[in-house]
Amino acid sequence: MLGEELNSSYVTERGLVGDRTYAVVDQKTGKVASAKNPRGWGKLFDFRSVFIEPPQLVENNPPVRITFPDGTHIFSDDDHIDYTLSKVLVQDVRLMRAQLDKPSYEEYWSDIDGLAQREKVTDESMPPHTYFDIAVIHLLTTSTIDRLRELYPEGRFEVRRFRPNIVIELTSGEKDFIENLWIGKKLTIGEDVVLRVTGACTRCVMTTLPQGDLPKDLGILRTIAKYNQVTAGIYASVHRHGIIRRGDLIRVTE
Repeated sequence: MLGEELNSSYVTERGLVGDRTYAVVDQKTGKVASAKNPRGWGKLFDFRSVFIEPPQLVENNPPVRITFPDGTHIFSDDDHIDYTLSKVLVQDVRLMRAQLDKPSYEEYWSDIDGLAQREKVTDESMPPHTYFDIAVIHLLTTSTIDRLRELYPEGRFEVRRFRPNIVIELTSGEKDFIENLWIGKKLTIGEDVVLRVTGACTRCVMTTLPQGDLPKDLGILRTIAKYNQVTAGIYASVHRHGIIRRGDLIRVTE
């Protein structure tokens, strides 16, 4: 569903507390419902979900309020949650916590030069007991966003298209894919948190989908594929836990 902005968050080895705690699961296939296959689940970008209270460092986080496209809502602990979601999505689904041994989802690959697959739907695995695609932390810099805007000025390159956990604002005003230089290095955020950059983030059809007032635009993904090998942003693991806050300084080290 659509993301939200936070002013602070505790970060554990599992990433930001509360991130991807729940998912909608297709009862027919057992796969996680994801807009990465927009032909089946593109409607999810018309939904919003937020915790009714800030999540804590405990096993059982508070319930989630899910808001439907028509503005009505339901809570994750409602006895009729699965029935209601199934009715709205017109598919038999279940809301589940991250407890599957072998979670997976389907991904649609557009007909765009540079993609590993083209005009195909593939099955993709997730790490056990999580709903993460590959890594627990996903970062993106304003430098990359600004560079993409230069390359394709007709496109609306906004952070919400990319759904990162952390947006890094470069005060130097650089316009380049600077994250490419950070792979294998450490990022210290504020006083506590240390991340290890594990690799580049390969982009997918989700960046092209309409959401809110953003239009559908395959040019977004075409630009990323043409100028940066289909990657924009980076993945990271958590080396040291702690709290991150909006405005924290970030230091890059070996």
